[in-house]
Amino acid sequence: MRYIADIVNADKMSGRSRKYKIIFSPQKFYACEMVLEEEGVFGNVTCDEWSFYLLPLDEDIISMELPEFFRDYFLEGDHRWINSVARALQLLNSLYGPFSRAYGIGRCAKMSYELWRDLEEESESEGQGRKPEIGNIFLMDRDTDYVTALCSQVVYEGLVDDTFRIKCGSVDFGPEVTSSDKSIKVLLNAQDKIFSQIRNEHFSSVFGFLSQKSRNLQAQYDRRQGMDIKQMKNFVSQELKGLKQEHRLLSLHIGACESIMKKKTKQDFQEMIKVEHGPHRADTCWLVGAPGMGEVTASPPATALLEGFDIRESTSFIEEHIDRQVSPIESLRLMCLLSITENGLIPKDYRSLKTQYLQSYGPEHLLTFHNLKRIGLLTEQTAGETLTAVESRVSKLVTDRAAGKITDAFNSLAKKSNFRAISKKLSLIPRVDGEYNLKMPPDMAYVFSGAYTPLSCKIIEQVLERRGWQGLEEVVRLLNGNEFAMADSALEEGAGGDAQRVVLALFLGGCTFSEIAALRFLGKERGCRFIFLTTAITSSARMMEAMAEAKA
Repeated sequence: MRYIADIVNADKMSGRSRKYKIIFSPQKFYACEMVLEEEGVFGNVTCDEWSFYLLPLDEDIISMELPEFFRDYFLEGDHRWINSVARALQLLNSLYGPFSRAYGIGRCAKMSYELWRDLEEESESEGQGRKPEIGNIFLMDRDTDYVTALCSQVVYEGLVDDTFRIKCGSVDFGPEVTSSDKSIKVLLNAQDKIFSQIRNEHFSSVFGFLSQKSRNLQAQYDRRQGMDIKQMKNFVSQELKGLKQEHRLLSLHIGACESIMKKKTKQDFQEMIKVEHGPHRADTCWLVGAPGMGEVTASPPATALLEGFDIRESTSFIEEHIDRQVSPIESLRLMCLLSITENGLIPKDYRSLKTQYLQSYGPEHLLTFHNLKRIGLLTEQTAGETLTAVESRVSKLVTDRAAGKITDAFNSLAKKSNFRAISKKLSLIPRVDGEYNLKMPPDMAYVFSGAYTPLSCKIIEQVLERRGWQGLEEVVRLLNGNEFAMADSALEEGAGGDAQRVVLALFLGGCTFSEIAALRFLGKERGCRFIFLTTAITSSARMMEAMAEAKA
């Protein structure tokens, strides 16, 4: 606003007479108008609002394109975007009818749901008379599950995002992919026949699929040899264009795979996966199934960071990663993953890693550590009794209801992850006898090579299965509460079976492609369809960048 005010004032000073219009999207904030007033230009501008809430990226992914939501809400405690989320839900409600069941977990999820309900009561919603088309909605805060977002992605779409950065559903493939001197922008969605078949696959299965597809395509081209003139005419008019398009997409995805392999090999990706998932047996890494590799299976890993084995070894690997200056963002990610899976680093390790990081990458990152500590991503272990003792003393002085609120406040202050306990309760680390088949996966854990089932997806699975939070009380307590479940039996009866099989999963603070792949898999297994609504697509790098004060 100050920048705009400076332009208006500069024009005034030079005697230029112009009309100014400011269009705010997705909504106008009173604070903006206040700044214009303070700068003395409010009377010179007209303000308008473009209520842009939802951008469909694919047939099952809708994004609000608010990457700033994560930092604004979870770090700064800024609630301004909650109104945008509630308005987006109101819009969906008007288009597809009311939701018969709503579940959620997290403070932001609860506030967004309550504000949306208030908006619905205030306005005579257009969707009230409509037959419900979406039976279930699940709202989840990103801070419910940081671990999944911090893990290295190994499904194809996730790796493409990590390597080339997918923006608004499209990606820029450079000369290293296109095998020419030009870059090309490619739309990645279900209309790309090649991409739609490999997007949710573990990377190790992708090479096999692409080489088979290449052989099939060649066979279709070779059919021309024995054709007469009439058949050739039909082939050219009906099939050739489709084959050429398929050939173009196939060569792009093969190029992308080769580029991913080169970049990840440079970054010691295999070593990093070992630190996260544990030491696999020979030929059972993320590249299994790639040219020259063996069968697409993976040994059940003795998971390191995710299960808490060899913490000393993991710390040494992170130290080496920092000292070699491989990547400031990757070093931060590994430190955060270690911290959150261990419920904080022991003070000696925290100080040592922080000192080494600042010496290696520069003291300008000091504020980043402050931000990561505030949000609970990179913390020191403290004496366990400190908060509990203060909490119990304060609770004795107030009523039971107030004591509950105080406990909630202390929980959010503590920012404890409790990952180990939650992992045991929900069996997030699969126990598989023999090999884990990545080509025909038995469960959602395939998105992390069979080493870990995404916590966010497991919660959604369990709550939908139980139609509520019954039996998950201990898990909810470990996740610091703020869960809710609402059902409208009249709506359920009118919704019909098809609507009950549709689930809208709303991620507040971002959703990763690994989570999307896992829930698509769950949908196929359970005969239901997931639609994803997210404030933005996220990844470990985007999360770290959002916390960084210095440009890492």
